[in-house]
Amino acid sequence: MRSIRQRAVGGFTLIELLVVIVIIGLLAAFVAPKYFKQIGRSKTQIARAQIESLEKALDQYRIDTGHYPATELGLAALVNRPLSEPNWNGAYLKKAIPVDPWGMPYVYNTPGREEREYDIVSYAADGKSGGEGDDADVTSWN
Repeated sequence: MRSIRQRAVGGFTLIELLVVIVIIGLLAAFVAPKYFKQIGRSKTQIARAQIESLEKALDQYRIDTGHYPATELGLAALVNRPLSEPNWNGAYLKKAIPVDPWGMPYVYNTPGREEREYDIVSYAADGKSGGEGDDADVTSWN
């Protein structure tokens, strides 16, 4: 009888600990992929929101100057007055130009492809043009 009390006070057996560890591992294996997929989706939504903000700033720049900033000036023209722009009435962004959620600068080109006035692109997680899933580009035209 004494050995039963000692065992009850002594804690968990090795088998009980292994069962708990296996259960935690199974739960983590099930939940982790869904969690990380949600993080990738959130970054894409943040990139879309930032691109929309940049588009509004570009439109205001165009209203003031009559044109969009040249590719060479880039998005920096929204924050810093280009020397060649007498009608610049910015800054058109309240803060500095954001980097995309993956830590890379947005790519700005004017004129854009397919007769668009400009393109703004984030190459997403892989930093390369194209891709699928978390590597899919986030663009101003989608």
